[in-house]
Amino acid sequence: MHKLTSLLFCLVMLLCQFSLAQTKQKEPLAKETYTNPLPLQFGDPYVLYTQGKYYLYGTGGGADKGFAAYSSNDLVNWKPEGQVYFHNNRNGWSDPKASWGGAYWAPEVYERNGKYYLFYSAQWKENPTREVENFRVGVAVADRPTGPFIDLVNKPIFDPGYPIIDANVFFDANGKVYLYYSRCCYKHPVESEVADLARQKGWFKEIEESWVYGIELKPDFSGVIGEPVLLLRPPTSLSDKQAEWESRSVTAREVNRRWTEGSVTFKKDNTYYMMYSANHFGGRYYAVGYATADSPLGPFAKAANNPVLQKNTDQGGDVTGTGHNSITYSPDGKEMFCVYHARTAKTGEERVVCIDRMAVKNGQITIQGPTTKPQKLPSGVKTARNID
Repeated sequence: MHKLTSLLFCLVMLLCQFSLAQTKQKEPLAKETYTNPLPLQFGDPYVLYTQGKYYLYGTGGGADKGFAAYSSNDLVNWKPEGQVYFHNNRNGWSDPKASWGGAYWAPEVYERNGKYYLFYSAQWKENPTREVENFRVGVAVADRPTGPFIDLVNKPIFDPGYPIIDANVFFDANGKVYLYYSRCCYKHPVESEVADLARQKGWFKEIEESWVYGIELKPDFSGVIGEPVLLLRPPTSLSDKQAEWESRSVTAREVNRRWTEGSVTFKKDNTYYMMYSANHFGGRYYAVGYATADSPLGPFAKAANNPVLQKNTDQGGDVTGTGHNSITYSPDGKEMFCVYHARTAKTGEERVVCIDRMAVKNGQITIQGPTTKPQKLPSGVKTARNID
């Protein structure tokens, strides 16, 4: 009886091993490539990497008067985490009934001392003159990257006296923290040779502009230190090499505005890089350029190879409206990626997320995009092929 029991046990174990082997053979290998655009309808995408996982935030994405998030292990396959910020939290200061449904825009999340801080733009409910655009920047905090985020206080970080959007935060090595933002075009007409041309051609009577500013933040994000510093603006002269690409929304008669917005700042080899987007975010000419400086508050000099990301329809592609990017790195830290939104012939007016490789070498940024063809997964991503 004992021998029979042992024999039956061995037979069962063999059958189990055979079944597992068959199951393993049936499991398809994970894809070794990915293709843009990703199936994510986000504008202004921002990626946070923390605790071995990526978190993606942006404008829209199914959020109702707030912000949603997605998580991923590989930058390609994203899991919805639901809405992580709600306007009606106990310290909420925004006006959800204002223009554009309150316009909850461009969230960015940073990890600091075990907490997660979400910076964002929204319409401020303090609006005695009933401005159509009354945007300010706020900050909310949570214990997890998936929230729930609660505003630090029941008001914006500060009030510069004009509407602002597109907050970006930079933590310098010396411990100082800087906030960058874009002054809105709203009620900000600027004289320039481009404005003169628009009047001469009968296109527009005036050209409004948005400008990027920087200011030091208090370490606890409760306010600012000093006064804002103007860092980037559209060129005033037609002879400026940047004027052509930064004025395309005007010269194409899309709209009477020139934007400098969606900035993201990082440091490499003692140089500060500020990437930014120009032209109408809702148009086909939205594009990315960059500028460099020796200090976080400039002065910044725009790069000769701008724009570094733009529509590819002139080369037979179907991608337009490339802009408002963030940057992130592969799981092993060896590759740098530009994360941005765009439109394609297939997605129409919806803004979708794209991720392309980028590099910084000899003080120059290059981006291998926009792409819509299959490309390798980010280095360090584990797939069925390289997992034991």
